Amino acid sequence: MNVHLAIGPLASLIAGILILAVPRLLNYIVALYLIIIGLLGLFGTNGHF
Repeated sequence: MNVHLAIGPLASLIAGILILAVPRLLNYIVALYLIIIGLLGLFGTNGHF
């Protein structure tokens, strides 16, 4: 049995739960998410760094 999870939806789910639990974390979660997505976009996700 293979389980394949994509990083985008998983990160969104975790961020949504954290925002519901602690609304003051919204700014930090959004900033961190955007930084990670930006870095993945620049360097690619194929592991050739």
